[in-house]
Amino acid sequence: MGIAMFFKSKKSELPDASQMPQIVADSGIQHIAFIMDGNGRWARERGLPREAGHGVGVKAFKKAVTLCRDWGIKTVTTYAFSTENWKRPPQEVKEIMRLLDVYIKEAEDDNDKNRIRYIFLGDKERLGEELRAKCLYLEDLTKDNTLILNIALNYGGRDELVRAVNSLIAEGKTEICEEDISSRLYTCESPDPDLIVRTGGEVRLSNFLLWQSQYSELYFTDCLWPDFDESELIASIVEFSKRKRRYGGV
Repeated sequence: MGIAMFFKSKKSELPDASQMPQIVADSGIQHIAFIMDGNGRWARERGLPREAGHGVGVKAFKKAVTLCRDWGIKTVTTYAFSTENWKRPPQEVKEIMRLLDVYIKEAEDDNDKNRIRYIFLGDKERLGEELRAKCLYLEDLTKDNTLILNIALNYGGRDELVRAVNSLIAEGKTEICEEDISSRLYTCESPDPDLIVRTGGEVRLSNFLLWQSQYSELYFTDCLWPDFDESELIASIVEFSKRKRRYGGV
């Protein structure tokens, strides 16, 4: 697993955005995942309610996905709402779900332009029938698109593993191998993430992609998610390109 670190690089030391498609190709990065942390703190620092930070965070999310697509990264996964996030203030949860609803409608309208395949990771049942139906419709509408965007929603890594094992047991499996579990994960149509980026200064995975992150490189930054811009994304990918991935070898 990659070394947990905070990467500090001056913007003047970073390559130009025009160089990123080649850097992405040379590094071999196919899948990048984001733990989008710091929306609430960003708002609080500005004297705003926590939910205000989520609206700005959506803009940063859209920009990051577009850049990844344009630079040749084929799969993006974002941690939008965890199984533990229901503990947050009701008004904040309500605003997150409202923003999600708006985003889904925009994704439908922009399908022909963006050509993104949406997959929602997590237990959709708790989302309510209307929002669940919208998630399923968007998944079906975009199923033939190229770039995969996994949105982890009411998602927990342990919950995902329990669900995968129980589904195998229900089929009568008495002996389970790694391939069996991988085939039943929400991410079964995606490769494991090459790079996991966490913003907001925390240094942990917080129940995110626990099985899939076995050999992911980890990148942590103090930057709060609403401030995660092109230069921050470039810095994370450049750092990934410097890592030596041995997968337990020498």
